Amino acid sequence: MKCISLLGATGSIGTQTLDIIREHSEEFKLNAISVGRNLELTRKIILEFKPELVSVSEKASAETLRAEFPNLNISYGQGGLVEVATFHKSDILVNAILGSVGLQPTLQAIEAKKTIAIANKETLVTAGHLVMDAAEKHGVTLLPVDSEHSAIYQALQGEKEKNIEKLILTASGGSFRDRTRAELEHVTVEQALNHPNWSMGAKITIDSATMMNKGLEVIEAHWLFAMPYEKIEVLLHKESIIHSMIEFHDSSIIAQLGTPDMRVPIQYALTYPDRLPLPSANRLNLAEIGQLNFKKMDFERFRCLQFAFEAGKKGGTLPTVLNAANEAAVEAFLSGKITFLQIEDLIEKALENHHSIQTPSLSLIQEVDQETRTYVNSLLK
Repeated sequence: MKCISLLGATGSIGTQTLDIIREHSEEFKLNAISVGRNLELTRKIILEFKPELVSVSEKASAETLRAEFPNLNISYGQGGLVEVATFHKSDILVNAILGSVGLQPTLQAIEAKKTIAIANKETLVTAGHLVMDAAEKHGVTLLPVDSEHSAIYQALQGEKEKNIEKLILTASGGSFRDRTRAELEHVTVEQALNHPNWSMGAKITIDSATMMNKGLEVIEAHWLFAMPYEKIEVLLHKESIIHSMIEFHDSSIIAQLGTPDMRVPIQYALTYPDRLPLPSANRLNLAEIGQLNFKKMDFERFRCLQFAFEAGKKGGTLPTVLNAANEAAVEAFLSGKITFLQIEDLIEKALENHHSIQTPSLSLIQEVDQETRTYVNSLLK
């Protein structure tokens, strides 16, 4: 029995993690969860899975749940996230929380020697050097949950990293992959949230449409696999059947394939190095699909991907700025304050406004993160 702490239990990755725990109740036990503001779903999770610790985002929500569940340990805020991440009865932390708020709980969980199943890419984007150094120091394994990084991790089993020629991350292209930049001028939030392949949360779906999601994944891959950016490539693949590939220096390419279903990489992270059946998954039938399509990535069409490569290569605090500016800009778009293409403009201005500092400390990263958000919001006015 593996005992699990889950950050972001009511989000897209969180609820699919609950599906895995539900399907394999003899293998997994949910001990601690963090949630946002969805108290209705939180109540259902508490009643079904009976966690010992629950953390909510706000004090008022914590008081509401304490009145309803007087015997349950309930916390809130950033301190609550850390409590869940380091809960003493849990073996694995699934970090499915959204945004850079997941950084500190991850670092604390590493110090507590928890195995980390990481779906919170912002943690590695903003502070990859701190996270990987801490993981090495404490002997902690980071298991990727993103489908692309899971694909690479699976393809590496039995292989030597020294033989890698390059990593090839595939990208669906998002909601607007077939539109020109001119056709993006007046797209709506509703249109942007209509992803052709995956069911994801609003922020990630917008990131997929701008290709920032893939940019963040490039930086994440750099840290997870100790791979220089020159050896990371992005390929447009509309069907999302090949989740990523590795090319070796003998010209062999190994790919991981499957239907678009995030439960597969989630379950692999929870069961590694073993596998369990997933009866509810749709089996891949290549004969029915007939063909797979690939296209070279257009960096002028998807400028956010270019921003990510440039910020990653320069390093220091620039990836922190990239992530914070993107989070603020996407929030502004979802709130109807800016147009879709203005997301790129705000990110570009934030990057140009910043003077990068190499090997930043955690406190400096947090300071730059907040300064960037303040700067982007000032541009909205």
